[in-house]
Amino acid sequence: MDRAIGHDTDRAEADRRGAGRAGTGAGADFLQLDPREAPPGGLADWLTHRLRTAILDGGLPVGTRLPATRALAAELRVSRGVVTESYRRLGEDGLVTGRGRAGTTVAAAPVRPAAPPPPPPRFPAPAAPPSSAEVFAADPGPDVFDLLRAVPARLDLTPGTPDLSAFPRRAWLRAERRVLEDAAASHLGYGDPRGVPALRSAVAGWLARNRGMRVDPDEVLITSGTAQAITLFGRVLRDGGVREVAVEDPGALGARMHLAALGLATPPVPVDREGVRVDALRATGASAVLLTPAHQFPTGVVLGGGRRRALMEWADAGGLVLEDDYDAEHRYDRPPVPALRSMLPGRVVHCGSVSKLLAPALRLGWAVAPPHLRKTLVEARRYADLGGAALPQLALARLMESGELERHLRLLRVRHRRRRDAMVAAVRDHLPGAVVRGAAAGLHLTVTFRAAFPDTELAAAALARGVKTQPLSWHAQRPGPPGLVLGYAARTPGEIREAVASLGEAVRAVG
Repeated sequence: MDRAIGHDTDRAEADRRGAGRAGTGAGADFLQLDPREAPPGGLADWLTHRLRTAILDGGLPVGTRLPATRALAAELRVSRGVVTESYRRLGEDGLVTGRGRAGTTVAAAPVRPAAPPPPPPRFPAPAAPPSSAEVFAADPGPDVFDLLRAVPARLDLTPGTPDLSAFPRRAWLRAERRVLEDAAASHLGYGDPRGVPALRSAVAGWLARNRGMRVDPDEVLITSGTAQAITLFGRVLRDGGVREVAVEDPGALGARMHLAALGLATPPVPVDREGVRVDALRATGASAVLLTPAHQFPTGVVLGGGRRRALMEWADAGGLVLEDDYDAEHRYDRPPVPALRSMLPGRVVHCGSVSKLLAPALRLGWAVAPPHLRKTLVEARRYADLGGAALPQLALARLMESGELERHLRLLRVRHRRRRDAMVAAVRDHLPGAVVRGAAAGLHLTVTFRAAFPDTELAAAALARGVKTQPLSWHAQRPGPPGLVLGYAARTPGEIREAVASLGEAVRAVG
């Protein structure tokens, strides 16, 4: 027990001295004790009662260490004798025990009359995960991806999922360790909403080396991934009077949802083998368009040279392009294509991320905007969240500057190529007649079928067999052939062959 316990103290004197100090408004964080609650001359009685009640109610369970008498007396602004007397009484009752320098701890709880057990809490039963039929039964709503993630599956071919097991944990830990060793105290405060300067500089270098873009670090805005860049862009356009942003069709359902959540219409623009049809874009009358020109999602086509020239003419006439550099770094059988922003910097907002290169959980990306939009995009980011977390930004900057990120990309290309080859071969063996698109790059394939069945039924049948994927129709606003979007980056070649074999069974079941 605390060294002071067991020493008799003149209680009256303790009360008199403590009461003289209790009127100052002092109190303790410990049990929210406030000596002003004590009756005159009864500080020790009051404190003993409060401590005994806390022990009885379980607020101070057995083994809890009580504050030292000197520390608690200072917090309460009472004499130390008041606290000593209270601990002594609790010790005589067997409720606390002293352990020398280890202090005073709760030893037992007082016995009280048994009370009837409380009724069990009435929590709603946890909802069962949705069935495969429920996920694909209707048009996809805002929570469709959450529902699909909640359904257990033996093999997950969800597109856009990288190989998370390949995350360079050791390199990231080294980078974080160096950051914590070298970071100034100012790095731990509120920072620039554009992002930390080190990462803006590293991203500018990355874009110059890998995307043929020459940008100044001050032009770079760090974002929480491409999704936030699309949202900020859409908000700036909406606030500027724009009411619609054209999108590719088929095109990413998630991106379309982000724009629709802002109240923006998303007129569809057809995509063919050369990419988005600029003549159809003109016909929509939209003044802005969201594109994935380096690797169109979900078809995988690259925006051709003629279409790029036509798009530049459209933009020169007042159009604005949001370039989602989707999967640009993941290519296997074709040369790199320049970013649109490198050709038309004044009319293109370029955005990218490391979600497919490292991990979506990092929530790190960037946007490079034309001068006339830069200030308003920064303001939108400021009022969204004051900017992102600084320490992950500094760690990513280390990976980019050290060359570690390029080394990781080279490793992934080798691994992804093997998995892509395994999926192409499996589709040939188990889905005869299916048309494969987008095999030259990216993390997914799109397969279409010459059949009349709804692809949502096919996706449901596949999920019932333990294989998770997405129907092509989710990503289309206009009618088209049935198809599936199949991610392969996160699965081994053996798992891919097994999954596609199950897809063959599903096709035969619905066909």
